[in-house]
Amino acid sequence: MKVWILRHGEAKPQARTDAERELTANGREEVLRSAAHLMGHPVQRIIASPYVRARQTAELVRQALGFAEAIVTVPWLTPESNPHKVLEQLDAYSEENVLLVSHQPLVGSLIGLAVQGSVQQAQPMHTASLAQLEADLPLAGAMELVDVWHAESMK
Repeated sequence: MKVWILRHGEAKPQARTDAERELTANGREEVLRSAAHLMGHPVQRIIASPYVRARQTAELVRQALGFAEAIVTVPWLTPESNPHKVLEQLDAYSEENVLLVSHQPLVGSLIGLAVQGSVQQAQPMHTASLAQLEADLPLAGAMELVDVWHAESMK
C-alpha cells in the first residue's frame, strides 16, 4: 500500500467558519507544484476532508492528474481528527494506493504515528507539503516514510 498525505494549500485567513476558508491564488500554485510529484504514480483513490480548502486542493490534484474517479469526502480527516482512527479507517483501503488531503495538526501527527508509532513525533508539514508512505498495512509504527516534498522549496 502506498499512501500520499497532502496538506491543503495556503488558505485565506478569514471566513465565517474555519471549515469555509478557501485557497488563495498562492495556495493553488503550491498545490499544483505538489501535484507534479504524483504524476506517473498509481493513485487509485483521493480522500479529502470536508473542509473547503481541502476539497479545493483535492480537486486541483484530481484535475492535474486527469483522475477520473470522484473525490471521496470523509469526516475523519478534519484538523482535530484522531490519527489512530485515521489509520483504522485506512485499513479499508489497504489494497489501494491512496491520496489523503487534510490539515495540520492531523497530517503531521498521522505521519508520526504511522512511521514512529507516536503522535509525539509529528512530521513538519507546511501548506501543500506532500509525504509518501509505504507499508503492507496501515499500522502504527509499521509504515515507511519514503519522501516529503515541501511546496515552498519547489518554487
